[in-house]
Amino acid sequence: QVQLVESGGGLVQPGGSLRLSCVASTTSFSISAMDWYRQVPGKQRELVAVTTSGGTTSDADSVKGRFTISRDNAKNTVYLQMNSLKPEDTAVYYCYARARRLGTNYEYQYWGQGTQVTVSS
Repeated sequence: QVQLVESGGGLVQPGGSLRLSCVASTTSFSISAMDWYRQVPGKQRELVAVTTSGGTTSDADSVKGRFTISRDNAKNTVYLQMNSLKPEDTAVYYCYARARRLGTNYEYQYWGQGTQVTVSS
């Protein structure tokens, strides 16, 4: 099993910054991808940013130039630095991980519980 615990959400004014963290806890899986998604009530979950264990990253067009995803493989932790926040960034942000059970080729997907980010004056 892999447990994902997010932190860092909260209320911020437009133009402000927040940093989200997600720690993956596991003893029997190797984490490959760790991504951030977000969801607004009534809408589909949206991919925000992705990162692989090799360091490759990619951002959605809606956050490009404002959000930065980074990862510490030694700590199984992924971060999302969010700058120049806008009201439309308000959402629940979810951490996602794809992990391979050690000694096998089986991959599984895991989600965190989500952390609320609210951008409002």
